[in-house]
Amino acid sequence: MLLIVEEVWDCCRFGSAHAFYPTYSGVDVQDWCLIKYNNLKVGHPIMPTGLKKTSSTVAIGFSVSELGPNTFTQGSVDLNLDPLNNEVFVVQAIDLTLGAPDAIAATDTSMLASLTTTSQTAVATLRDANCLGVAANQIRAAGFVDGGVGFSQTPTESPGTVLDYVGIIATNDFFIQIAGQNNAAAHSVSGKMYGYRARADASVYAGLVQSEVLSA
Repeated sequence: MLLIVEEVWDCCRFGSAHAFYPTYSGVDVQDWCLIKYNNLKVGHPIMPTGLKKTSSTVAIGFSVSELGPNTFTQGSVDLNLDPLNNEVFVVQAIDLTLGAPDAIAATDTSMLASLTTTSQTAVATLRDANCLGVAANQIRAAGFVDGGVGFSQTPTESPGTVLDYVGIIATNDFFIQIAGQNNAAAHSVSGKMYGYRARADASVYAGLVQSEVLSA
């Protein structure tokens, strides 16, 4: 059983009896520990330094379609942030659903998509500073007489259950890119971004904006 003890209590000095409310059975201790865990970890997530949460978690849906087969296309979503109040958007998770590429005999095909905090001229990768999520569907058919073998790479709703956040958007828009290769038809990507609004300290906000713009 995991015992959760608040930092302000010194169990080594005062003993375990001072770490928990009076209980009468092992079940009572377990129930109280579960409540403490929910209050400390689930109900009160750790905030990034210099930010104050101003909204509950929201889900923002989006969809972008290629303008033509194998044509790089970019869409954007306006977050309506308030720069006068140093408002930012803290991203907790991203879910990208990408269409499958065409199965063409003896031809490798693919669909790529990404989500970034700044505008791009090509589909981004995770090594890019402003890229928050990527997705890729590929079919390897070169040398095959049939449609080949499919491979898929998605962010699986990103590591939102492990990290406190996956990124902070300080400027007003975020961008979604999509591009195919060797496909006969145009395809699309859709998804959702989960997060909340927050107000940043003046120095933190200036640093976030500068970092985002300079790394574009």
